[in-house]
Amino acid sequence: MESILTTIRKQLRVNADKKIKESTQRYFKDEAKLYGMNSATMTQIGKENFELIKHKSKKEIHALCEELMKSGFLEEAGIACMWSYNIRSMHESTDISLFERWIDNYITNWATCDTLCNHTVGSLLEKYPEHVQHLKRWAGSDNRWMKRAAAVSLIIPARKGLFLSDVFEISDTLLTDKDDIVQKGYGWMLKAASNKHTKEVYEYVISKKKVMPRTAYRYAIEKMPAEMRAKAMEK
Repeated sequence: MESILTTIRKQLRVNADKKIKESTQRYFKDEAKLYGMNSATMTQIGKENFELIKHKSKKEIHALCEELMKSGFLEEAGIACMWSYNIRSMHESTDISLFERWIDNYITNWATCDTLCNHTVGSLLEKYPEHVQHLKRWAGSDNRWMKRAAAVSLIIPARKGLFLSDVFEISDTLLTDKDDIVQKGYGWMLKAASNKHTKEVYEYVISKKKVMPRTAYRYAIEKMPAEMRAKAMEK
């Protein structure tokens, strides 16, 4: 385990670019530690090293992912998210508890939250839809990243038309949250749901117009037909 982590970290340091680090940092305020590199470089490092561990057990790969998550570095967490998604066919129902621990303890920025939840957690939800109940509990957390995770874990399933009633229930819980990280998360979830359920999402956001924060509201209606957006924006 230590040798593969040492190798990855050495490769990340070698490929670090100060200019990319400075330009990327503005998107994260003080929330993320960075080596500084484009996503293609990070992805390539992750792919090459996954070839060295893909024969290992799920438990061993998850342990490596957790060590990368713990570091707080955006690029290390990105590789962990990639690897956890690579082994999605091995995931079992009980893995939701592991991913919950990662979110609650290690995630400190929107990029890692979204990457892990869109893909790894989202695929687990499609496999075990009963786990949407975990998301409803996350939505009531004091941790902003748990709250965002409750919403963004449903992005890809919602685009497929799944979990509509749950999308609305989670949105109700997060509706008046003052954190823009959370507002953008559930607004994005509603936008994704509108892909297959435009009328239902439109009616929902209109019914919440007086209390839904502007940020979430604009996200939710962004992909709706022009006439719906115009009507939704009327005072």
